[in-house]
Amino acid sequence: MNTHSPALSRSLPLSLALPLLSLSPLAGCATGPDPVPAPEVARMYTFTSDQNGFDTHSHYLDTGAEVVVFDAQFTSALAQDLVDDIRSHTDAPIRYLVVTHPNPDKFNGASVFRELGAQVVASRATAEAIPAVHAYKRAYFVNAGMFTADTYPEQPSIDIVFDDALALALDGAAQVELSVLEHGGVATTQTVAHVPELDALVVGDLIHHRVHAWLEGGISGSADNAAPHPDLSAWRAAIAELSAFGDPAVYAGRGPVARLSEAGPAQRTYLDQVDEIVRAYIDEHGADALLGEQASEHHAAIAARIAEAFPGYELAYMSQYSIYGLATALAEEAAASQGDAAAR
Repeated sequence: MNTHSPALSRSLPLSLALPLLSLSPLAGCATGPDPVPAPEVARMYTFTSDQNGFDTHSHYLDTGAEVVVFDAQFTSALAQDLVDDIRSHTDAPIRYLVVTHPNPDKFNGASVFRELGAQVVASRATAEAIPAVHAYKRAYFVNAGMFTADTYPEQPSIDIVFDDALALALDGAAQVELSVLEHGGVATTQTVAHVPELDALVVGDLIHHRVHAWLEGGISGSADNAAPHPDLSAWRAAIAELSAFGDPAVYAGRGPVARLSEAGPAQRTYLDQVDEIVRAYIDEHGADALLGEQASEHHAAIAARIAEAFPGYELAYMSQYSIYGLATALAEEAAASQGDAAAR
């Protein structure tokens, strides 16, 4: 099923938009569908995967002359669903795929776009982080039996690498200005994309608006020794950096589009309350409980408390699957603090 609104499109990945051929009674031969007319002004659209792709948004900008895609989806099949969705709106060539941060639902499907001639764009920090993230996630999903070593998506190639900022070369009716934030958030680094003509800001998973967030933490380390390192203080600081763009429409990694004046405070409140919930749980049960053999049971209990604290938020599975990262980090912090106190 495909449903579209003037500003957004949402297509479930089970729906594949296949072009139909029609016969012209005059010419007596097969012809393709009428081309999709180019927009008079640039427009943003949103494709959303199902839960198999973690309900991930991929936003895309149709400038009238080309398409810029932000984030590639978790698998090649989902990336192809995204391409089909794009083709339902425009015939303009897909010129760029921008990876907003180094998480697999942002880069795993990149090869689909490269095969179509698009250039894959990422910050240097993101490009350098991808090998460790890819190795960590590949090992997890293969060990979980969700993929085999042969079926898990291969590590993508990056065509354009930039350091702090980059203005994409475009021919259509919009600009795309990429900026690397000073702080990481859901990942170790974060790129945002500003489209001034639309007053739009694409922020990846830095913001999950009115839905539960991925709390695992940024994956860092070497490819053979990577691990999550959550940092809620950095995440809050990264959100604060967005104020430099005014009050744009925020195109988040999950959840509806909202102005920064709404989405930013809501995300900070969520992070603050999650922080309090996890720390309170550690105080109740002790750090060792969350670092021992029963850790997964404690993680489930924490996730239940988070869901209870935000009854109107969807996608509770996001915090449920990812809370292990934050809970482990805060438990280790508490254990180290207790050890230091005992040594004094």
